[in-house]
Amino acid sequence: MNPETHQSSRGPQDQFKSGHEVPVQQQKKPGLQSEIEDPKPVSTKIPSEDQGYQSYKAAGKLTGKKAIITGGDSGIGRAVAILYALEGASSLIVYLPEEEEDAQETKKRVEEAGQKCFLFATDLRSKENCKKVVETALEKLGGIDILVNNAGTQTMIEDIKDLDEEQWESTFDTNIHPVYYLSKYTLPHLKSGSTIINCASVNPYIGRPDLLDYTSTKGAIVAFTRGLSNQQCSKGIRVNAVCPGPIWTPLIPATMTTKAIEQFSGVPMGRPGQPSEVATCFVFLASQDSSYISGQSLHPNGGVVLNG
Repeated sequence: MNPETHQSSRGPQDQFKSGHEVPVQQQKKPGLQSEIEDPKPVSTKIPSEDQGYQSYKAAGKLTGKKAIITGGDSGIGRAVAILYALEGASSLIVYLPEEEEDAQETKKRVEEAGQKCFLFATDLRSKENCKKVVETALEKLGGIDILVNNAGTQTMIEDIKDLDEEQWESTFDTNIHPVYYLSKYTLPHLKSGSTIINCASVNPYIGRPDLLDYTSTKGAIVAFTRGLSNQQCSKGIRVNAVCPGPIWTPLIPATMTTKAIEQFSGVPMGRPGQPSEVATCFVFLASQDSSYISGQSLHPNGGVVLNG
C-alpha cells in the first residue's frame, strides 16, 4: 500500500500545527524513511487550496528522459524519482547500502508509475565510485539527460571549537566533492537540452550557526552551480540549484537534536515542507518549462525572504 494513502484527509497544517508539534523522533545516520513515525514524509501529494492534499498532476514534461538521482532512496530524492517517473522519466538512484530498504520502496513506486528504476548502492565519497555511477547509468539507461546531485549529510555542532577536523573533511567529502565528480564524469555524455540540478539549502543564505560545515558545503554548491552554468550555457546544458528550507525527511530525525526538531517549523508558513513540495522544483528545472533559466537557485523554504 502507498504509505501516503492514510494522509490524504490530513493536510500539512494538520500534520504540523506548530513548531512545537513536530514529532520528536531520532534515528541513527543515515536515517530511513520506513522508520519515520506519523506523519510520514509525502512524496507525490501536493498541498491543496483547502489545506488538504491533492495528487500530483503530471503532464508528460519528461517523456523519455533518463536521470541519475543521488540520495534517491528517500526524502527529496525519492519524491524527485517518483515525480520524474510520473512525468515520463526513468532513473538510476544512488544511495548507501544501509538504505536498501528505502531504495527498494522507491524502485517499487517508480515502477508503479510505469517507468524503469535501477538501483546503485555505493559511497559517493570515492571518485572511482562516482565514475561507476555514470558508467552504470549509461549501461542501464542507455544515456543520461538529467543529473540530480541530491545526496548529503549533516551533523549539528554548536561551536567551531567542538567541530573537529575529521567531521569538517568528511562533510565536504560527502556534500560537495561528489557534485564535482559526478558533473565532470556526466558532462561528456550530455547534450543540448540536458540539465544538472544540485540540491543546496537555505542555510548558506541565513548563515546557520549550528551546521557550520554543512552550511559551508551548501554555499559551495551554490557557487559551483553558478560557475558551471556559465561554462555550459553555450552548449545548451543548463545548471541550476534548489535550496530547500525545513523539509520533513529522514535526515531530520537522524541528524538533529531534540531541541532543533522542536523548533523545526520556524518559518513564516509555520510548518515544515514535504519532499513533494521540493520535488516539483526539480521537475520544473529538468523540463523545458525552465528553458531560459540557468545558474539560478529556487527557494522552497516556507516563505523565508532571502537576498542573493
